[in-house]
Amino acid sequence: MENSVVVRNLVKRFGSFVAVDGISFETRPGQIFGFLGPNGSGKSTTIRILCGLLHPTSGYAEVAGFDVVRSPEQIRRRIGYMSQKFSLYDDLTVIENLRFYGGLYNVVGRQLDDRIEWALAMAGLMGRENSLTGTLSGGWKQRLALGCAVLHRPPIIFLDEPTSGVDPVSRRRFWELIQELSAEGVTVFVTTHYMDEAEYCNQLALIYQGRLVALGSPTELKMTAVSGELVAIEASPLGRALEIIKQAEGVRDAAVFGNAIHAVSSDAETAMREVRRVMESSGIAIRRMGRIRPSLEDAFVALTGGDREDRSVPG
Repeated sequence: MENSVVVRNLVKRFGSFVAVDGISFETRPGQIFGFLGPNGSGKSTTIRILCGLLHPTSGYAEVAGFDVVRSPEQIRRRIGYMSQKFSLYDDLTVIENLRFYGGLYNVVGRQLDDRIEWALAMAGLMGRENSLTGTLSGGWKQRLALGCAVLHRPPIIFLDEPTSGVDPVSRRRFWELIQELSAEGVTVFVTTHYMDEAEYCNQLALIYQGRLVALGSPTELKMTAVSGELVAIEASPLGRALEIIKQAEGVRDAAVFGNAIHAVSSDAETAMREVRRVMESSGIAIRRMGRIRPSLEDAFVALTGGDREDRSVPG
């Protein structure tokens, strides 16, 4: 099975700033490949290189069998691309946007009619063909943008944070569409900083400060990233509780996750006894405490040294 995307030691510098720092990975046909990381980590820069929109400083990247430096036009004919910012025309109707993008991709005649009908059905926009795109909700707009991006039936699509700013119900529906495309053999390369979305991917590349810090399935990352047993503690106030828990014997690390604190230890039972002791001696009541399985959020914290700035993770 040939790889859809091959990246080897890819580097992109902007002056003295290194946006992408020697990353390597591969994707397969039909795979949902997630590029996970906080804002500013290098995800969008990498996508633009793979789409032939930016030249790398060094390294090698191949998409659909073509070198991104030597054959960017060949690549652009074989991919679909959807940016994180809505890129369609608000003052055109739904059908006018679809016909416009069909023309850009050189899809004409009966083939265009068939593809437009498919895109409308996929996006759930049947009966809204003549609605102005600007009047649609964010979720409908994103589905329409996806329909426009795949009108020419590309074998690879790049989705750059496609659900940013979209409500949870629309996000779930959008991911159902992604899974349908994957089932048809389309390689879906998607960037996100939402940990719950990353669970839908077959393979994840975790990028942080331009570097690839982990590569594997969501299950593999959760099992291997956190070295030790994990305990969740609910107490109030969280800030004071966190300070005390970090000092407890047997606790190697601790961080706030929503309304709880996750503590890493080599032995959960011993750590829980010690946490209970130091909390009671400090006059802080524990509402709930118990062992848990690591989440992708836990894996992210472990792999990035606890720096969770701008993760934008839903509660």
